[in-house]
Amino acid sequence: MPDSDTRIHVAILVLPGATPSTVYGMYDLFASSGRDWELLVDGEPGPSRFEPFTVSTDGRRFQAGNGVWIEPDYALDDSPAPDLICIPELLVDPNADPRGCYASETAWIKRHYAAGATLATACSGALLVAEAGLLNGQDATTHWGYIESLRSRYPAIRMHPNRALVVSGEAQRIVMAGGGTSWMDVALFLIARFAGVEAAMRVARVNLIDWHDIGQQPFAALTLARQVDDGVIAGCQAWVAEQYDQESPVAAMVERSGLADRTFKRRFVRATGLSPMEYVHTLRLEEAKQMLEASDLPVEGIANEVGYEDASFFGRLFRRKVGLTPAQYRKRFGTLRKALRGSGH
Repeated sequence: MPDSDTRIHVAILVLPGATPSTVYGMYDLFASSGRDWELLVDGEPGPSRFEPFTVSTDGRRFQAGNGVWIEPDYALDDSPAPDLICIPELLVDPNADPRGCYASETAWIKRHYAAGATLATACSGALLVAEAGLLNGQDATTHWGYIESLRSRYPAIRMHPNRALVVSGEAQRIVMAGGGTSWMDVALFLIARFAGVEAAMRVARVNLIDWHDIGQQPFAALTLARQVDDGVIAGCQAWVAEQYDQESPVAAMVERSGLADRTFKRRFVRATGLSPMEYVHTLRLEEAKQMLEASDLPVEGIANEVGYEDASFFGRLFRRKVGLTPAQYRKRFGTLRKALRGSGH
């Protein structure tokens, strides 16, 4: 780790699938450490502990997926040696196979990691570290939409889909954020590691950043709703998507399928990755989330609406699957929905 008088070189790896807000958001947070708080409080900007720069495969200007132009500072072959490599998300199809697609980038990542650099990923940027082979036998997280992609293609990785931040690797030099704006968490964590906790707290205060301590569970929607090759099971999925609130939906699906009970359940798990009852619970909980956000119906009423007669069972299940009680979820996300809705008037 660089000493306190040395600026920390932060290479932000950019690829055509990267989101500019994450790329330059990370850039700004690192650059602001030691500078912006001092400007606001003392009237004079201080020296930043970090020197961020952007790196791409060939260093050429390119247009990101949302139309914004990105002009990298360096190509892989001529960038300064980084102390820290940040890999923002890749806007790629979760079902596409990334293996073999990033040979130059993964070789560069592996070389600098072996030389002592710390790696940090945001969202689907974890795909590159997985492809580099550096997550085998390690704990990891990524955006919930890419969890199954990593699990199926890199089975040696221990995935933690509900954690917004995971630290792993040799000497804890791999830091991974989940989805969305949790890249802010990883940036603050790294500022704290390299420049101290107070430096990170000052960056958080200046930018009004709230730590994503609840993880990804409240945001994980129906990743289970993938296409399946089994026509019988696909038909049952379509039916239960509209009828999940009825009594005994699994028994009804078995009857509709014309299969023996054990055969149906085996084929359902093979097709979807979930048992039929787990699938029904997920459908019900997703609808419950929407109702908690958008309505004032009591929790007991919502439990009944989505198919649970026992409201206490619903509450325990919701807490286990979502990471918050129904009341906590409503307070956090219902208030946000109302605020956003009101801002349009």
